[in-house]
Amino acid sequence: MSLRSRKSDREGLFSGEKAERAIIDIGSNTVRLVLYGASMRAPKVLLNEKVAARLGRDIASSGELAQEAVDLALRGMERYALVLGDLGITDIEVVATAAVREAANGEDFLGQLRALGFAPKVLSGVDEACFSAWGVIGAFPKARGMVADLGGGSLELVNVNGGAPSDALSLPIGTLRLPEMADDQAGLKKALEKTLRKADIVNTDGSLYLVGGTFRAMAVFAMQRAGTPLTDPHGLSLPYEEAIKVAKELAATSSDDLQAEPRISSMRAGMLPDAAVLILTLLKHLKPDRVIISAWGLREGLLFSRLPDHARRQDPLLAGVAHFAAQRGAPPLLATRVAGWTVGAVAKNVQGSERLRLAATMLSLAAMQIEPNLRIRQGVEWALHKRWLAVDPVGRAMMAAAICANGNNLNLPDELHAIAGEDALEEAICWGYATRLCRRLGGRSRKSFESSQLLVEGGTLILRLLTSHAALFGVPNEKDLGLLADRLKLDARMEVVEHLEDITPVAGDNGIPIVG
Repeated sequence: MSLRSRKSDREGLFSGEKAERAIIDIGSNTVRLVLYGASMRAPKVLLNEKVAARLGRDIASSGELAQEAVDLALRGMERYALVLGDLGITDIEVVATAAVREAANGEDFLGQLRALGFAPKVLSGVDEACFSAWGVIGAFPKARGMVADLGGGSLELVNVNGGAPSDALSLPIGTLRLPEMADDQAGLKKALEKTLRKADIVNTDGSLYLVGGTFRAMAVFAMQRAGTPLTDPHGLSLPYEEAIKVAKELAATSSDDLQAEPRISSMRAGMLPDAAVLILTLLKHLKPDRVIISAWGLREGLLFSRLPDHARRQDPLLAGVAHFAAQRGAPPLLATRVAGWTVGAVAKNVQGSERLRLAATMLSLAAMQIEPNLRIRQGVEWALHKRWLAVDPVGRAMMAAAICANGNNLNLPDELHAIAGEDALEEAICWGYATRLCRRLGGRSRKSFESSQLLVEGGTLILRLLTSHAALFGVPNEKDLGLLADRLKLDARMEVVEHLEDITPVAGDNGIPIVG
């Protein structure tokens, strides 16, 4: 190993993050560099930078990439080459989509990229659709329906079912092309309907998954109108009728008014009304059960498709939370032990699940490493607003409630009550109190897990301790046991025993997921 590579490894180790892969996505609107680290099952974005080159702006009129756009794109690519070289990143994937594959001078542009040291690959429309579908499958393992990925130069449509894409196609419909299809929205609607009919789309029953920055901006608009306390558009799920309502409102809103909306860029504001007409047309043509926004698409699909089967099967929520929590003093093995120790007392899972409880346990333990005056607020922010995969709003609220109870703070933020029902929050409070009892009993020591047991017999919550560790039961632990018993509507008792009759469940028992 060279001195340079050893230094790079040390820097990555000390910073807690190391960029492992880079993807450069050369689209019709933007040229984007994204650096990924952490678990590749739920990769963390370490750098996300774009150049709004608008390479595809003149394709419909001239059939070529505009020279000004090419110059702007190359300037960005020169910078990317330097950044990647300085960071020592060698796993680099460069893909180009509609604008480059359709332009008469696309090959000339690719030659200039090769001169910079890149090895660009032009994706076909079908390839682009399939990689976007893999991204959706990675974020929503049980995805069923159709993926629609809207870029600047094309619209990719592909079915997803059974964990794989099928029936992929690419249509010459993009945000840069929509204004050129008709003079007004009525004409645009007719042109889109005609294009969709000719495409002979084969749609499976299920949801419509929307991918792309313009669709995410649409989701932000919907969230602001609904007054939801959540901020991440990923995973937003709207019933068919609600999606129709949002799209109609957007189509009737001027670009100038949209620019005044917080969190909607001027570029997206100019595209949204026409994109809303496209959504209305798609919805009436496909009639999906729901519309779901996916922040994962082409780039994440490129990563996910390269994973071995066993890695693809990992739970994306647990993979992401495990890496995040481990960097904050809560390794997955510790959280799994805590979840196993508490399973006998709280494994009702009426509203939640064991995977959700384990994720909540990891975040609860990580939050305790923060200063006392910050830990509850910061932990709730993690649960509600960080981009976790495969968790719905109620699940986010339950993770936040568990974090609060773990800190013995039941003054739950108002947004939790706005998201989840009282039964779900109460279940999560019990999760948090059980975690609190476990971690405080022996300071997270391995011996405390081996020498104690929590179970319910009849109407009593029992904490059993081996004789050798009976003194662990102090005043704070007696209080913790009582708090949990009260929430469970049980009596509480501590027992000292010579032997533990039933061994505390190990990882994988009783439905507790294993986190690597």
